[in-house]
Amino acid sequence: MRKTMTGLVAGVGLMWACGTSAQAQELTIFWAEWDPANYLQELANEYEAETGVKVTVETTPWSDFQTKAFTEFNAKGSAYDMVVGDSQWIGAASEAGHYVDLTEFFTKHNLTQVMAPATVKYYSEYPANSKKYWSVPAEGDAVGWSYRKDWFEDPKEMEAFKAKYGYDLAPPKTWAQMRDIAEFFHRPDQKRYGIAIYTDNSYDGLVMGVENAIFSFGGELGDYQTYKVDGIINSEKNVKALELYRELYGFTPPGWAKSFFVENNQAITENLAAMSMNYFAFFPALVNEASNPNAKVTGFFANPAGPNGEQFAALGGQGISIISYSKNQEEAMKFLEWFIKDETQKRWAELGGYTASAKVLESPEFQNATPYNKAFYETMFKVKDFWATPEYAELLIQMNQRIYPYVTAGQGSAKEALDALAADWNATFKKYGRNK
Repeated sequence: MRKTMTGLVAGVGLMWACGTSAQAQELTIFWAEWDPANYLQELANEYEAETGVKVTVETTPWSDFQTKAFTEFNAKGSAYDMVVGDSQWIGAASEAGHYVDLTEFFTKHNLTQVMAPATVKYYSEYPANSKKYWSVPAEGDAVGWSYRKDWFEDPKEMEAFKAKYGYDLAPPKTWAQMRDIAEFFHRPDQKRYGIAIYTDNSYDGLVMGVENAIFSFGGELGDYQTYKVDGIINSEKNVKALELYRELYGFTPPGWAKSFFVENNQAITENLAAMSMNYFAFFPALVNEASNPNAKVTGFFANPAGPNGEQFAALGGQGISIISYSKNQEEAMKFLEWFIKDETQKRWAELGGYTASAKVLESPEFQNATPYNKAFYETMFKVKDFWATPEYAELLIQMNQRIYPYVTAGQGSAKEALDALAADWNATFKKYGRNK
């Protein structure tokens, strides 16, 4: 099917080239070095075949993606025409004038209805509820879960679990059930462990992990319009969420205090854990028998609900923006017009990209395409994100500094950690004149 479609668009491209004398241009999209960037290049090659415009997806390792991007932005350089930037960049990039305002584009193409609402809110809109848009949702992503189906479906395990906890062993519907299952499968003497969660504090790993609990417990990080955090980040709901996250850490494999997406996939591939947290973007490797010897017995589920039924997940992923210093803004806008078409979004999903198109996400064809697409569909309508203000990096560092000692070493209490974080964030927002 892929060869047929490629041949078709190549033929269209040939007709286009023969039928017009327009000068072909080139566009460069900057992104991090990972599989979705390769899928985008494949999609861009089809755009070139159709239009004659060459589009190159230039990549750099995740470790220097932000630094390299903002160095070019701050120099007002024109090396890149578009960037698939992290959702947290939107405040800094828009306030500094690095991104082209796409509000008119959004209105013209009704993108607030075309794309899943949560992706528009967190990938595109800034400030919150301003109806000003700076990016088109591109690579949808969020945190979900993989699990060992063979462990869960073993009759002896099912019987033992039912006898101990009083309900059937199955993928957890709530965080309380997830805690029970993690405890049940935690068997250090057998080198089997209950769960793998994010704990790395060098960027947003730990924070993303804890957000999954906070949001599903009905908590919030703060008020994104007033910047109020007192009584919100340190609410009783958030305290209980952080306490449970700390409890889950007790059921992780040994040496799990600096773990992120690589280690959490290894928890499944190396027979370490019954369940593992990770971004959906890293699940393709778990259904590939070449990279996961347990591929046939690996299942997936969406982030479970909290004690009062709320069910949300921490948002990953990125939107695609036009850089204001580009000399090819008009051509870049044409690419975005092509990118948002239903057929293009469908093709993007076929290639392996995570579409944010509501129509594609809701289609049975998409939901049945992989073992994890249904969980992804469910999740992308229930996502929330970290602060997107220009000072988000400081806020992220402060949250890591406050919660890491508690989660990984049990230092202090959850309440003390979150109270201290509230004070930190208040001071930061005051410094930048946001919570006057």
